[in-house]
Amino acid sequence: VHVAQVTRELAPQVRALRVAPDQYNFVGDVEFNLVDAERDPQSDAMAILAGDEVIGFYRLDYAPTVVAWKPVPASVGLRSFLIDRRHQGHGYGAAAIEACCADLRRRHPERQLLALNVNCINRSAIRAYRKAGFVDTGELYFGGRAGPQHLMLRSLD
Repeated sequence: VHVAQVTRELAPQVRALRVAPDQYNFVGDVEFNLVDAERDPQSDAMAILAGDEVIGFYRLDYAPTVVAWKPVPASVGLRSFLIDRRHQGHGYGAAAIEACCADLRRRHPERQLLALNVNCINRSAIRAYRKAGFVDTGELYFGGRAGPQHLMLRSLD
């Protein structure tokens, strides 16, 4: 598993990604995130690949208040993380987080933390993020469209 910035060549495969219907409220619209990241100089649209096949997507945001109501110093926000439903349950999520962290250490060595919000009712995602090395800060963000969210952090060291 490796990650790459979404290119024109990868974009059609990214747009074809699907999650289970009950996951859409948590991951957001891929098309919106692709377009919005392209317009935002502080954001990267990223593809998750297994070999040459795109199996997932996420968005990185470098503004300090993207995933928290207060700045999280030296952090990068992880948003809209998803693994296509055909590839879920095979360990790709944890491998993708590792690849994401390695990519950030290489491209942005000044950044120290990966930050994300995860919906309080999304128990499987909370477990997966903890397994991938994220720590729940105990702080909640109440601005999410699907309800309150935990702020979780992972060191990039």
